[in-house]
Amino acid sequence: MGTPINQLFDLTGRIALVTGGSRGLGLQIAEALGDAGARLMLTARKADELESACAQLQARGIDARWVAADASTPEGVARIVDETCERLGDIDILVNNAGATWGAPAEDHPLDAWDKVMDLNVRAVFLISQAVGRRCMIPRGAGRIVNVASIAGLSGNGPAMTTLAYNTSKGAVVNFTRALAGEWGRHGITVNALAPGFFPSRMTRGTLARLGEDALAEKAPLRRLGDDDDLKGAAVLFASAAGKHITGQILAVDGGVSAVHGG
Repeated sequence: MGTPINQLFDLTGRIALVTGGSRGLGLQIAEALGDAGARLMLTARKADELESACAQLQARGIDARWVAADASTPEGVARIVDETCERLGDIDILVNNAGATWGAPAEDHPLDAWDKVMDLNVRAVFLISQAVGRRCMIPRGAGRIVNVASIAGLSGNGPAMTTLAYNTSKGAVVNFTRALAGEWGRHGITVNALAPGFFPSRMTRGTLARLGEDALAEKAPLRRLGDDDDLKGAAVLFASAAGKHITGQILAVDGGVSAVHGG
């Protein structure tokens, strides 16, 4: 007889670190992991937003803490990992969600904006995965890494979109996920990525206003954008024993957009 399904998805006793966990998709994922029983450390750069997010999670009965730091620097990553391990214990689940975007035509894209997007969306994912893997996951022969990519990393843009740096960075996250899964599988570590479509958030607010929520929803077979619950099931799958034989995979959560438009 196999394990009961509710036990496979149970995260009781697990320690989860969520970058960019103070709002948007990161907070949605944190909420899901906490509801499943995980103890949480949220990190981002703004202490006030982290404090508010933790209060929201704690009101649901979730054990949530926070640490403000810049995950794109080695010093920031060291602080995040040290504080998480000291305050909660070794990290079982890492969610790399922190990200940034910038809109500009390719021919006019500022170099400093390119660097900002690449530092947070790619460099930070590498730095914190390396640190958590080396300190917590490889020594124990177990771990779950969940990266937040995007359907923007699965294909090119149409002429209405001018997010070259963002698309490039999310394409890098897609292949980072596959490459790291191949390298760290022998350590019992799974590495997977969620690739959301359009979800209303602070990051997408400008694009949704410019292109229209209804027009974007019409491009999806399900005729809707993502909501506050749509990443939860997939996140818990990748973070739990239910997903122990899944690694190196990219799961689009986009209402079917990538199935009919290629991303």
